Amino acid sequence: MSSDSFDPSIIRSEFWRERAILAWEKYRACSVCPRNCQVDRISGETGTCRTGVNISVSAANLHFGEEPCISGVRGSGTVFLTSCNLSCDFCQNFPISQMDHGREVSFSGLSRIFLDLEKRGAHNINLVTPSHVVPSLLIAIIVARESGLSVPIVYNSNGYDDVEMLKLLDGLIDIYLPDMKYSEEIYARRISKADRYVHFNRLAILEMFRQVGQLVLDENGIAKKGLLVRHLIMPNGIGGLLKTGSFIRENLGKNTAISLMAQYFPTNRALKSDSINRPISMDEYESAMETLFSLELLEGYIQEKEETFDEFDEVPIASSGQEREIA
Repeated sequence: MSSDSFDPSIIRSEFWRERAILAWEKYRACSVCPRNCQVDRISGETGTCRTGVNISVSAANLHFGEEPCISGVRGSGTVFLTSCNLSCDFCQNFPISQMDHGREVSFSGLSRIFLDLEKRGAHNINLVTPSHVVPSLLIAIIVARESGLSVPIVYNSNGYDDVEMLKLLDGLIDIYLPDMKYSEEIYARRISKADRYVHFNRLAILEMFRQVGQLVLDENGIAKKGLLVRHLIMPNGIGGLLKTGSFIRENLGKNTAISLMAQYFPTNRALKSDSINRPISMDEYESAMETLFSLELLEGYIQEKEETFDEFDEVPIASSGQEREIA
C-alpha cells in the first residue's frame, strides 16, 4: 500500500466517505494523537510512533484471554497493531509496540481480516493499540461494514487518545476498552514518556463515555456496547487508583465498569527502575480492591493475583463468584 493510496471511492456511503476524508487529512500535519507531531505522514514522514499511513499488523487471531464479556466462549477477534504512541518502560508487548514487529496490510486486506475473524466465530473485532493509526483504521472499518461485518468493534487503547479523532469514530466503535494508567503526570512522563497523559486521558474517557455509555451485555454475558475501563495495579501506588477511581465515580457514575488488573511484572526497561522493578505485593493488591469498594465501583472485573499469568484470569467484582450482568 503506497503512502498516498487512499481512494475515497472505495467507500460507498457519502456520509462515511466524507468522514474518512476528514480523518485522512489529519495525517498531513499529524494531529492523530496527543503527541501532535505535525509531520506529513502522507508524504512518508514519521513522528514519535515511527509510522506513516500504512497499517501494520503483528498478529490477528481469536483471543481468549480478555475480560469474560469480551472473550466470551468463542474468543475475541483480536488484531494487534504494530507500534504505539507511548513508550512504556514496563510494556510486555515491546517487540510489537517499540520494535515494530509486524507486516503491512492494505485497507481492503485489513477489512478481510475482520471478516475472516467474524466468520471464525469471533464475538467482536478487537483493535489493540489503535490510537496512532485512527484514520487508516476508520477506513478499514467502514469498508468492512459495507462488506457485511456485523459484530461489535472494540477500541482497545492505552488511553492516550485525541478527542477530535475519537469524534470521527463516533458511530463506528461499539465498545471502548481504554486504559487509565496514571493519575499523576510525573509518572506518565517518567515511565511512559507521555506529556499530559492524565489530561488527555480523562478528556478521551469522557468522549468515549459520551458515545457509548455504560457497558451493556447480551443475554449470554457478552458485551454489546459501552465503556469498560482498565486499570493496572502498579508497584508503590504509581497508578494512583484512588484519584482515577474518584474521577470515574464523579464524572461517569458508580455503575461504570472497571477491569482491575493485577498482572504487572517488570520487563524491558522496568527491570532497571527501582520504583517498578518488582511485581505488586499482596498488600498492594488488597489495597486496590479496598479502594474500589470504598468508592462503590462494583461493576466489572478484578483479576486474581497469581505468581505468573499465562492468560487473564479475571473474576467479576460480585462476591458470589458469578458474572454480574452490567446494564
